[in-house]
Amino acid sequence: MSWAITLMGFLLVAVVARDVFHTLFHPVGHGSIAPQVMKLVWWMLRSFRSDRRIAGMTGPLGIALVVLAWGVIAVVGWALLYLAQMPDGFAYSSELNPAGRHDVFDSLYLSLVTIGTLGFGDIVPATPFLRLIVPLEALFGFMLLTAAVSWVLQIYPALHRRRVVALQLSTLREARRANPDLGIDSVPTDVLTRLADAIMEVRNDFTQYGATYYFRDVEVDASLASSLVYATELASEAEGSAYPQTRLAGALVTAAVESLTGLLNNEFLGLDGDTAAVIRGYAADHRHRPR
Repeated sequence: MSWAITLMGFLLVAVVARDVFHTLFHPVGHGSIAPQVMKLVWWMLRSFRSDRRIAGMTGPLGIALVVLAWGVIAVVGWALLYLAQMPDGFAYSSELNPAGRHDVFDSLYLSLVTIGTLGFGDIVPATPFLRLIVPLEALFGFMLLTAAVSWVLQIYPALHRRRVVALQLSTLREARRANPDLGIDSVPTDVLTRLADAIMEVRNDFTQYGATYYFRDVEVDASLASSLVYATELASEAEGSAYPQTRLAGALVTAAVESLTGLLNNEFLGLDGDTAAVIRGYAADHRHRPR
């Protein structure tokens, strides 16, 4: 029986380690625990009205719950490793009441203390195997904390880049609406090419940091879900220009938008339709209407 408990413990620890690696460090950030937690939080907070700012807490709350899930599973995994060796594999402090000991509680307690690197020393490993894995859990706890901080530091720059693209589109749209006599040829081609580059960078961010999809931007002008449709309008106008440079720039924007919407559809939306349908679905999923 102890070998089965040990195997289960190792499997749980391995699941957490794999998920942290694939979520944070793999070139394509596809974990198993993190996406499911983010989707669950996204689904739960959709029950709030669209004008409630709490709906914009999906991303931060999801990140916190993912880290919590990693910690809980890791604690349980190591506790199972300790439980298989209880009580003979450990030395207990003389101050502990033998009548108050409980193998399951002691295993969870030791796991929590160790992963938090507290090290009270009231329960001490006595066998070579345990003297090896207990410090490893402390190292894992430090790694998990570092990974959580690194994840946050990676996600928010990606969100900043996405919001900048949305604001660029919103600003350009409003500027042209204020000056309706300015056609697409009045827009410098380098503005369009830089826009295409920025959209491709956003696509790469969604590939590497899929959790960023579940951050809802409440401000309409800063929401790519709301503003992306204007990129297709710009591209369509540019591809109809009499100037080859403008047509090429428009084609670049079109290709970038199609690449982005293809990723969004495959990874998050799962819709049957063209680029326009995916853009509408993306906007609706984030409680916006294409502008």
